[in-house]
Amino acid sequence: MLRYKIIEIFTSEEERWNGQALYGAIVEYVNDLKIAARTIVMRGIEGSFENGEITTGRLEALSYNMPIRITIIMPATEFAQVLPTVQEMVTDGIVAVRDINVAAHKTRGLLMPRYTRVREIMTSSPQKANINTPLSEVARLLLSASFTGLPVVDQDNRPIGVIAQGDLIYKAKMPMRLGLLAQCGDEKTDAALGVLGSKNAGEIMTQPPIIIEQDKLVTEAVNLMIAKKVKRLPVIDTAGKLVGILSRVDVFHTITKECPDWSGFQGQNIQVENIQFVADIVRRDTNAYTVLPDTAVNEVMTMIDSNDIQRVCVVDKDGFLLGMISDRDLLIAFIDRHPGIWDYFVGGLSFTEQGRRHKELREHLLASTAADIMNRNITTIQENAPIEDAIKLMLEKVIKRLPVLDAEGKFKGLVSRDSLLHWGFVSG
Repeated sequence: MLRYKIIEIFTSEEERWNGQALYGAIVEYVNDLKIAARTIVMRGIEGSFENGEITTGRLEALSYNMPIRITIIMPATEFAQVLPTVQEMVTDGIVAVRDINVAAHKTRGLLMPRYTRVREIMTSSPQKANINTPLSEVARLLLSASFTGLPVVDQDNRPIGVIAQGDLIYKAKMPMRLGLLAQCGDEKTDAALGVLGSKNAGEIMTQPPIIIEQDKLVTEAVNLMIAKKVKRLPVIDTAGKLVGILSRVDVFHTITKECPDWSGFQGQNIQVENIQFVADIVRRDTNAYTVLPDTAVNEVMTMIDSNDIQRVCVVDKDGFLLGMISDRDLLIAFIDRHPGIWDYFVGGLSFTEQGRRHKELREHLLASTAADIMNRNITTIQENAPIEDAIKLMLEKVIKRLPVLDAEGKFKGLVSRDSLLHWGFVSG
């Protein structure tokens, strides 16, 4: 048997807490704690109070203030944090407490309330462009923001397209991704954005945009993102006008706020059904290239260049993770000492071609190893962690892919934002 406590409050409909009906305030308070508790409110059909007042549904004139019973049931370990606040909230009524033995407590592992609407979690009043906005301005807007896509609207504020980082790179020939540009300083950024010339948003935007109405369920929006392979959705009102933007990060932030502590629940012998772990989604695929620490840097660059990836993981011969190398690490490691690396990133040159042009750089890269330039300060997660723990880490550290280790510390693969989104909603 599980040791549980019940708090029962006997009060009336007219009781208030901070201007809100007391019963509603208590339900919200307990829900916001994200503990393994359930609350129920019942309205009596007849009752009496200590002041001699009688209420009954049989007489309309006496039914204005019916009795209310609020019941909260929770593990005994949670009781001490709940009772003091509940007692403070009840200014007129009776608060009773009793022990109860529970045979089983089961709950479903939902990442957020299933009826959450898009308008509740979207980013309101997002930055936007029109068809005449210069691409250099679009790029600078994105450089100063935490997102990599911008809606394009018409004169009536209706979305007519979207510009993502990929549009700037593949259609407008922006020489490197925004994350790298942010590391290069004003002078190099100005030079890199100069290739965008006089082009404007209307010339390269992806259209028509994939949009979502603000009153749709978040689950529907996520399914649309996954099906259409997009990272964000412009949000419209009933008139079709832009009112917000919903990104994967908005969804993940909501998960971290709304999802209870499943690990803590399991520690209290609560059976959580359908909970998903990092091990359920991690896999070795094209997002998880690995090299040994003595691998020459030129080989790492060739791997990144030929496979269109942004990072490789460095592991030892036994499979233990030592570090990671991203295109950002390469740029930072060599840009000051070897200007040829800049040509590699901004000139669209393959590693072989830039090596012919910059013999000194090529020789240096041949002599350097993965261990010399890898980032050793990396965030990892255990494969037996719930997926919401991975989401919290990725948001906190602002990373898009997270290395996964087994119990021994060996590298198992990477989880990405896309895989977390897919498994958290489509497979949940």
